[in-house]
Amino acid sequence: MAKNQILIYDTTLRDGTQGEQTNFSAEEKLRIAQRCDETHFHYIEGGWPGSNPKDVRFFEMAKKVNFKNLRLTAFGSTRRPHMKPESCPNLKSLVKAGTPACAIVGKAWDLHVTEILKTDLDENLTMITDSIEYLKAMGKEVLFDAEHFFDGYKNNPRYAAKVVKTALTAGADMIVFCDTNGGSMPNEISDILKKISSYIPLNIAGIHTHNDCGLAVANSIAAVQEGVKMVQGTINGYGERCGNADLISIIANLQLKMGKNCLPAESIRQLTNLSHYVSDVANVPPLNSRPFVGRSAFAHKGGVHVSAVVKNSMAYEHIQPELVGNHRRVLVSDLAGKSNIEYKAKELGINLAKNDALSKKIVHEVKLMEDRGFQFDAADGSLSVLIKKVIGEFIEPFTLESFNVVTSRSEDKPCLSQATIKISVDGEEELTAAEGNGPVNALDHALRKALTKFYPQIKEMHLVDFKVRTLEGSEGTAASVRVLLDSTDGEDVWSTIGVSENIIEASWQALVDSIEYKLSKDRVNNK
Repeated sequence: MAKNQILIYDTTLRDGTQGEQTNFSAEEKLRIAQRCDETHFHYIEGGWPGSNPKDVRFFEMAKKVNFKNLRLTAFGSTRRPHMKPESCPNLKSLVKAGTPACAIVGKAWDLHVTEILKTDLDENLTMITDSIEYLKAMGKEVLFDAEHFFDGYKNNPRYAAKVVKTALTAGADMIVFCDTNGGSMPNEISDILKKISSYIPLNIAGIHTHNDCGLAVANSIAAVQEGVKMVQGTINGYGERCGNADLISIIANLQLKMGKNCLPAESIRQLTNLSHYVSDVANVPPLNSRPFVGRSAFAHKGGVHVSAVVKNSMAYEHIQPELVGNHRRVLVSDLAGKSNIEYKAKELGINLAKNDALSKKIVHEVKLMEDRGFQFDAADGSLSVLIKKVIGEFIEPFTLESFNVVTSRSEDKPCLSQATIKISVDGEEELTAAEGNGPVNALDHALRKALTKFYPQIKEMHLVDFKVRTLEGSEGTAASVRVLLDSTDGEDVWSTIGVSENIIEASWQALVDSIEYKLSKDRVNNK
């Protein structure tokens, strides 16, 4: 093993899917496994082949894949009480999965042995021995997950130690200490590992933590500091209850902060991409505030902060965002100063550094609009359009002549909306109509239909999210609303905003900004 090498063991496909709203098909699991292989993870746990048909199918498909960097691992438990290992369906399914490695979980907390398994302490030890010896005889690398180890050690240290010593004597290749309830503190992890290191060499040990106290990453790092060589976790921290340790944060901290050797440097630069990829497959929106890889991880809003970052990014950034494949973002709001505006303008190819008057004019306009309910730190597309309009570099792509939206509902049919819209482009008028499952959807369809004749690239873009927020609840149904739209053309994603007492008007503003941003962007790129 290389100096300072830490083995990365991913259990997104098994433990991660035990979280609420996280589910993968067998095909999706295989795609994620292949992506982790490309990222040079060392192990990936594919699932529990004895528990459901989907995992059985996954392992059958995986037999046809040549993993170049990771060892595919099947997960299961020790044999059942008072049953021969060769007769245990669980162990037989592990062998049938055909993976080079197997992870088996055994009870390290006497409470679980007597009250959950309903067997005696000695039989539990025999179950561990029999199961490991059986799998080793079948030529498997065996990782033993000592479930509830830390709670077990706190309750009965002698028995918890006996469990892991038994697994080691039986031939386990790796002993994994599990904080299954996620209730341990970092100092407890460190203290217990110091004590157990006299029985178990920590260079053949791993750590598996849960996040019920928000400490899964901290506890994993504490274990590495004590000498364990494997870290188990899930991408984005998916998992049961409050989740598992987030491998993304663990890898970044260990490699970039502590000098450990987890993955090649090119893999570290793919961490943001990997995090977002798994979010997309899981159909779980990425967490903006996720450390290192979140959209907000290197976002700066306060004018003082931005002014400092422009001079020296170290002032408010603990690493260069590019190291993990992320990028710096400067937000504009009513807290913004000239530095924010000048930074955003530079991103658009506009140099305002020598034009204080224009910078101040834009800041003033932003503050006025934010006072009306606009929120430009969440609407980069609308901000770009606003800046170009204020400085006189925006070309209006079309003019609205009129639109009309009608929603009807009959007794046996759902609501249906129809929108009619009339626009003009360079003096040429276009009148179109379209239907949608709601007034905004119908208006969006009609506007695109009208514009596609003049701007065929409109076909490339579509809405990916639509959010509405009431700004002042005391006004009831007469309150102003804020509409936020996320749009994409397959290459870029941008957000636009509209604010009005009329939700259709607010939606129209956001729709227009979205299309204007797209057309303005294309115009710049085609120059």
